[in-house]
Amino acid sequence: MKDIFGSHHGLDERSMESLVGALERENLPGFDYLEFKQALERLQAMNMEEEVAFKSAFATASTMGLTKDKLLKTASHYKKVLDKEQKSFESALQKQIKAKVDGKRKEVETLRKKLASYEAKIKELEQLKASATKTISEADQTIQAAQDSINEVHQRFEVTLQALHNQIDKDITDIDRFL
Repeated sequence: MKDIFGSHHGLDERSMESLVGALERENLPGFDYLEFKQALERLQAMNMEEEVAFKSAFATASTMGLTKDKLLKTASHYKKVLDKEQKSFESALQKQIKAKVDGKRKEVETLRKKLASYEAKIKELEQLKASATKTISEADQTIQAAQDSINEVHQRFEVTLQALHNQIDKDITDIDRFL
């Protein structure tokens, strides 16, 4: 049946099959627009002039009870069938958009928010790391200064202790020598 609507280049084959399928499902009984269109297509395939083909197809169809009014009404019926298919297609398309596009957009937006949160946490951790590194560095300096101070005090104590020991030893030697 798709041949009766011409083999137009560039039309989507899948869409054409779907739409023609709807026309076939909704085909009214008897000789109407679709059968007229088939007869017209056959006549035009024989290189008959368009007007002559229309008049010949209609003359033949009129012997089967087709009137101009019935031809126009049934053509209108098939346009409504196509319009109904368009609504179904649009509805299905919206569902696909919702499922495949809107859903992904929401997922991406959620991930972007998480990413921003992660980056904020990373920045906070980097600041904590820098602060800890600074504290460690300052503590290392404080520890070294304290260690140096303690070593110096210890060294002075040892020198003083040794001096006192030496003095007492000298006194003991002098006591033994002089007394």
